Amino acid sequence: MAAPVDAVVGRGAVEACALDEILEALKLLLSPGGSGSSSLQITKHDVLLAAFKSNLSALDSKFLMGTQWTKLKLLRDEVASKAEWTQTSEDITWSFTAQTLLLLLCLKETMIRLAADFNPGKPNPRTAEAAPALSPDTLSISQQKIVQSALQFVVTLGVCPYLIPGVGMPLRCRTEFGAVVQDVVCPDASPHTARRLYTSCRVLLDIAQHASLGSLVFCRHFGDIAAGLCQLGFCPTKRKSPTPEEEVLTEEERALSRRALRDMLDQVYQPLVVRELLVLQGGPLQQPCTDVKMQLRCRAPAWLRRLCGQLLSERLMRPNGVQAVVRGILEGAGAGAAGGSDAEVTAADWKKCDLIAKILSSCPQQCLSPESYYRLICPQILDLFHFRDKLTERQFQRVATTTFITLSRERPELAAKYLLPPVLAALHRCMDSAEIPESDMVPGTILVTEEELNRCIEDVFKVCVVGNEPLPVLLDSLLPVLRVLFSLFCFTRQSVSHLRSLCQDILLWILGKLERMKAITSLKGFAGLDKTVPSLHPQCQFRAATRGGIMITIKEATNHEDEDEALYQKVSSEQSQVEHLGDLLSHCQECGLAGDFFIFCLKELTHLAVENEAEVKAEPFSSINLLELEQKQTLLVESQEQKLLVLQLLAVLCERMSEQIFTNITQVVDFVAATLQRACINLAREAESTVQSQTLSMAMGLVAVMLGGAVQLKSSDFAVLKQLLPLLEKVSNIYPDPVIQELATDLRITISTHGAFATESVSVAAQSTLKRKDPEGKIEKQQQISHDRHTGVAQSHLEQQQNHEKSPQMGQEYNTPFIPKEDSEPSTITNKKSGSITTEQLQEVLLSAYDPQIPTRAAALRTLSQWIEQREAKALERQERLLQIFLENLEHEDTFVYLSAIQGDMVSKYREPLIHTFLRGARDPDSTHRASSLANLGELCQRLDFFLGPVVHEVTACLIAVAKTDHDVQVRRAAIHVIVVLLRGLSQKATEVLRDVLKDLYHLLKYVVRLEPDDVAKLHAQLALEELDEIMRNFLFPPQKLEKKIVVLP
Repeated sequence: MAAPVDAVVGRGAVEACALDEILEALKLLLSPGGSGSSSLQITKHDVLLAAFKSNLSALDSKFLMGTQWTKLKLLRDEVASKAEWTQTSEDITWSFTAQTLLLLLCLKETMIRLAADFNPGKPNPRTAEAAPALSPDTLSISQQKIVQSALQFVVTLGVCPYLIPGVGMPLRCRTEFGAVVQDVVCPDASPHTARRLYTSCRVLLDIAQHASLGSLVFCRHFGDIAAGLCQLGFCPTKRKSPTPEEEVLTEEERALSRRALRDMLDQVYQPLVVRELLVLQGGPLQQPCTDVKMQLRCRAPAWLRRLCGQLLSERLMRPNGVQAVVRGILEGAGAGAAGGSDAEVTAADWKKCDLIAKILSSCPQQCLSPESYYRLICPQILDLFHFRDKLTERQFQRVATTTFITLSRERPELAAKYLLPPVLAALHRCMDSAEIPESDMVPGTILVTEEELNRCIEDVFKVCVVGNEPLPVLLDSLLPVLRVLFSLFCFTRQSVSHLRSLCQDILLWILGKLERMKAITSLKGFAGLDKTVPSLHPQCQFRAATRGGIMITIKEATNHEDEDEALYQKVSSEQSQVEHLGDLLSHCQECGLAGDFFIFCLKELTHLAVENEAEVKAEPFSSINLLELEQKQTLLVESQEQKLLVLQLLAVLCERMSEQIFTNITQVVDFVAATLQRACINLAREAESTVQSQTLSMAMGLVAVMLGGAVQLKSSDFAVLKQLLPLLEKVSNIYPDPVIQELATDLRITISTHGAFATESVSVAAQSTLKRKDPEGKIEKQQQISHDRHTGVAQSHLEQQQNHEKSPQMGQEYNTPFIPKEDSEPSTITNKKSGSITTEQLQEVLLSAYDPQIPTRAAALRTLSQWIEQREAKALERQERLLQIFLENLEHEDTFVYLSAIQGDMVSKYREPLIHTFLRGARDPDSTHRASSLANLGELCQRLDFFLGPVVHEVTACLIAVAKTDHDVQVRRAAIHVIVVLLRGLSQKATEVLRDVLKDLYHLLKYVVRLEPDDVAKLHAQLALEELDEIMRNFLFPPQKLEKKIVVLP
């Protein structure tokens, strides 16, 4: 009976044992110092051993003498009887470790039984907000600290001292207390060190089976336990088989350690596993040291490095293994579980990203084949792009980008199979080459969702623009979807979309990285010139989505009534695409792509014209049947469409591009060659025009400018220029204009001699072209000096020009492009004071104003206008003659001449007739005339400045009357706009010029803002009030000028 009674009593004691008793016993064993770490770390060997003996004796006395821990003693004895490991030893450190392990096992058993007996009552529905009852096995924060201290002692005394060099972190490298422990441990005493290590690891794993205790064990000590299990299960034994008496661990125990290690690795948080395995795998190789006390951390042994590599590869190939590896490395670098305070520093560390990329791109040895490995991890790599955690998003995306680029570089064939197709799947699905299932061809069906398209564009942006490495496999994969991407870009320009900038950056990056011919081909596809370029499926369309994005759907069926509308939409869409292409190319000028495409369009236009003429003359219509005739007409229509499209492209490019469209000599030469070739073709077709002549003159002038010293030419540049020699010879032979013939011949001579000889006509053409570009004569003096040096005629140029001017053929037979002296010597006029021009110079410019060459005439008119503005005495003496010249050129059909003529400033003299004319026009019955007269009145008043004074009251009265009484809204708008222009033009002078009527104008503007029904007129009035407010503020509160006056006293 005794045995059953004892068993019953023992089980009852276990059930009745409280957590507080076990934790109090642990606290007594670990004293002094509460947690036992801070005070023990500063003790020496003998003091530490004495403390261990004292605490063990106190615990035994408490169990034997007192009645308070009777139940705990029964529980400890029960647990000790079941234990199969030695609990006492001559080494006091192991005895201390064994007692600590026993108490921890008692704690685990008690917590399990308390949780099993816990039966919480039903919650009261009236007090639903009350917190649920805690389980009795829950540990408080102070109790958790006691348990953590006990676990730390167990690991420090029972695991770390028995690890061989290179396995784990040595105790000496950790803390001062660890160094003391390493010295007090007696490894020669029983039990054997391997047995101690095996016991400690097995008992800790047993304790960790409880969820609450397991988190405390693995959170702090996972790495040490993993190191111990690796050593127990995988450390090679001696080659000679040990005898049963010499064998410390059996093969079964070693196999059990290996299984325990793998089970633990599968259960613990995977990033933690990865981080600890990387630590175990190795640090840098240190110099070996014979002194044990000064032993540094050794390099991990080869078997451990191989084992950790194999285990890491297994972690990587598990589900979500890529994410675990990335988190393990980044969090171990200081990012923390959720980013931590060093998250930004880690995100900026590209070296770690490169390290992760190398790890992920290296195929493990145990993998069957590289293809199976990449097939497994590539989807996980793409998932890294889509993390939305703000703290870890940047790190994951950078790792994903770097890994993507690394894989594409090292394994392009596998990247093209497993990485790029998933990224571009949304775009491939809607291409014209895609086979869309019949079930998806229902009108209105969403082919690509908003989320899919957003993810596709964002991923391509991260890989291309952020990664910024133009790998061939990447460019080849993106090339087929460029047309679809451009169509999406055009759609985003119709409204606000966050995808617009992404699409633009992607297109600019790809076009800049592609080979130039491939880029030109892509641009042809964008413009619709190349139908072979893959594009959006004809049945697909972009549509705005509900959450602000874009989706791709199947078009609605079009009935016959909507065919005209569909045709209009098609034409307008093509027009907008050309304009968007021009906007896109405006960002490609520095790389030279815009210039190359412009030259291509010029050549394409010439090519289409030649093809069209050849097809028309090929065969008469009477000799072919109806089917052939229809096919021929279709081809002609397509050819005309191509020609119109090219013309439209050229018009848009000319409008959107700046003067820096050409970035090198080769592009300029190609442009000139295309112009010359087109001129020769037009001459052969007898289709010469004024525009063609001007274009040809400009192109040849560009060559003259380059040869004249505007560009420092090298020998290689002359090799490029020699491509123009056959075309220049052809122009000199067949062009009807003798001036252009002579210039073409002279250019051939200059190019052939590499600039050693240059005639006067080349210099004149160069200066004429420069004058068109800079009509105000702001060409730098250094450029002129360089021009004179390269032409070799600097000293005799002025004399030759004067002799040419005095030639008897200067009358009506004069037909060469005249350049006045200020064109040839741009610094001689603009730098001179008033009265510096001579009668001969004035006469020359007056003759040039009647020159048949339009650029020469316009340049002369602008020169006369400039002289008048500078108040040149010689010009003012003949102002009647100048006015007649300007009036005659106002009727010229060319806008270049017309605009040059209207810049003569003669309003001061003809103020009175102009003012009265415009005031009378303001009362005309026709509202259009009234509005026009008021607009002219505004321009006139703006130019008169202080000359407006005598008539300011008349003008003001007219404006007030019109603004308040006129029935036509356009006229009222014009009246208010006159005030805006007047205030804006006069600026700070308004307080002087308009001082008598400023108050009346202010009242009028306030009246319009309050009572005018037209919003545009109100806007004009508000703008005028703002101008007036700025003027008065500056008048009343002038800006402070920090000036210091120095007065010299007599």
